Amino acid sequence: MPRHSPDLVIIGAGVVGAACAYYAARAGLRVAVVDRGPVAGGTTGAGEGNLLVSDKEAGPELDLALLSERLWRELALELPREIEYESKGGLVVAASEATVKALRGFADGQRAAGVDAVEVGAGELRELEPHLAPDLAGGFLYPQDAQVQPAQAAARLLAAAPGVELHLGEEVTELLRGGPAGELRGVRTARRDLLAPAVLNAAGTWGGAVAALAGATLPVLPRRGFVLVTEPLPRVVRHKVYAADYIADVASGSAALQSSGVVEGTPAGPVLIGATRERVGFDRSLSTEALRRLAGQAAALFPVLADVRVLRTYHGFRPYLPDHLPAIGPDARVPGLFHACGHEGAGIGLAPATGALIAAFLTGAAPVLDPAPFAPSRFAESLG
Repeated sequence: MPRHSPDLVIIGAGVVGAACAYYAARAGLRVAVVDRGPVAGGTTGAGEGNLLVSDKEAGPELDLALLSERLWRELALELPREIEYESKGGLVVAASEATVKALRGFADGQRAAGVDAVEVGAGELRELEPHLAPDLAGGFLYPQDAQVQPAQAAARLLAAAPGVELHLGEEVTELLRGGPAGELRGVRTARRDLLAPAVLNAAGTWGGAVAALAGATLPVLPRRGFVLVTEPLPRVVRHKVYAADYIADVASGSAALQSSGVVEGTPAGPVLIGATRERVGFDRSLSTEALRRLAGQAAALFPVLADVRVLRTYHGFRPYLPDHLPAIGPDARVPGLFHACGHEGAGIGLAPATGALIAAFLTGAAPVLDPAPFAPSRFAESLG
């Protein structure tokens, strides 16, 4: 069996794994990426490509998102056409004055952390989005919200990472151990051993299964979501537009089906409609109730969409951790094991900052922000 000896093996070729490979390789490390499927074959390929600060309250995740927002803009200058970066801005809308008041308090906390949040009165909403429903009470515009094409972004980050070895269609069957402390020595697939002093778990929704290969527990759970894709249209939706209850759905820990109107246009013409969340394991069956809710909520926001054809639907599994923060950094229980997973629906937006943090851990550089809130060890005590 062939053996290769990079400095770092990354399990997972989604956008988080790709960003970690990019920043680690740029820091001078020899990196190998292994995935049982293709690039962006999991959650990344089922994402909308959102880069959001608007849905995050002041705290560690928003700090991570703001750093990523800056890094994505830098990447867009380096890879402009390849990742389809679009600085479209986000518009959060409210149906009542009470909800506008709640959004105002939310935005005040975000502004203190560095977010640009602009209140928009009811009479101004249709200047930003002419096809919005006329009876909305107001909203907030977030100019920093943006979008990329997620599968392209993952592929281009990997291609731009100097010297990265890519091993696709190879499932990791074993994490190799050795030494007096049982430290990791690399990974094994059916085709090869990849020997390295550091292994990064960037397996997204399947991060818990990868951690288990090392004898560690990481409580990553799948949270299913559906997206509707309409026929190509003129640019009837200019921003990413969503109803205020989307923010509460993102923060909720409920396992039940939740849905809130999220509507955005694309450069190619189709409108993307989300968003649902539910914890049903890895059940891939179609939920007609979820699709019905999405269609109704989209038409309530944009009546012009009521008679538009939906050409297809797709769904994926967000990697959910109980406190809604990703696990980023070394695993204190297994020397040589690092984690970068559990970003739920924000992995595309948070990928560059995650990659920068992982590169700092691996090279001993000063971290770009405080990594303590994302430490994988925060779950060790509760899980025993």
